[in-house]
Amino acid sequence: MTRRPFFRFTLAACLAAAGFASHAQDWPAKKIITLVVPFAAGGSTDSTARLLAVKLGKELGQQVIVENKVGAGSNIGSAYVAKAAPDGYTLLFATSAIATNVTLYKSTGFDLRKDLAPVSEVALIPNVLVVNNELPAKTLPEFVDFVQKKKVGVSYGSAGSGSASHLSGALFNSMAKGDMLHVAYKGGAPANTDLIGGQIQAVFAPLIEVLPFIEGGKLRALGVTTKTRSQRLPDVPAITEALPGYEVALWNGVFAPAATPPAVVEKIAAAIQKAAQDPAVKKALADQGSVPVANTPAEFKKIVDQEIDKWGRLVKLSGATVD
Repeated sequence: MTRRPFFRFTLAACLAAAGFASHAQDWPAKKIITLVVPFAAGGSTDSTARLLAVKLGKELGQQVIVENKVGAGSNIGSAYVAKAAPDGYTLLFATSAIATNVTLYKSTGFDLRKDLAPVSEVALIPNVLVVNNELPAKTLPEFVDFVQKKKVGVSYGSAGSGSASHLSGALFNSMAKGDMLHVAYKGGAPANTDLIGGQIQAVFAPLIEVLPFIEGGKLRALGVTTKTRSQRLPDVPAITEALPGYEVALWNGVFAPAATPPAVVEKIAAAIQKAAQDPAVKKALADQGSVPVANTPAEFKKIVDQEIDKWGRLVKLSGATVD
């Protein structure tokens, strides 16, 4: 009596494994793949996702379309994919905000570690400390000194409470032992506008958002938040050169629903790795100041776990809350 249930269980497991293998072998089979972007169309994340979608479509031999599902700091689109059929036809193009939200929100509508499978990182994106041209501090060391002396109040703007620009500034302020005032805006654009106008003195902005202002002489770049200098701004130091140990690196990457067959996940990751080496992709990312990554699912999973902890510490340091 005990052997029959065991036999049936073993047979069922074998049939399930065979089914997964067959699905992976046939995938993608004449069905459009949807890459969900949890941010509005037209932004830097959306632009990168659309570029990737075109290249993935060519690598996989199947059309890949982008669908924007906006809201709750990327949680709505992320939760949609987390609950989608785990068949490889619905994917998520997320940013490091997905790791930040684990601590920032009381409820995101999904469990990042349990409900989504990391497929591959796509790119690393630096923030850059930009200041108003009228600010007396002309270099990064001068700005650190300016903040530390606290003789004049320094206010820094961000895209909102808990945003990467907010957390970058909070870490800087803590490490510099300053007393900077955080001013939260509804997005990066109004913060940058007020910075140019002199209503605030600094912003730790995604490089792609402020490159035109830097190159046009409207803002002064003092430092990048990544561990090393950006090839896009080679003369601008990394903030860690003045504040050793400082580092904030943004990223974007692709996730699939957690139960997606591993062989399908591996196939998607391999296609992303090839797409990342495409000259047009490399040039587009370089123009943004981003660095292509394209790692394996196992490597990306390890990074995501580390990022949840790192951004969680920054959220607590900043005191940011959204709900």
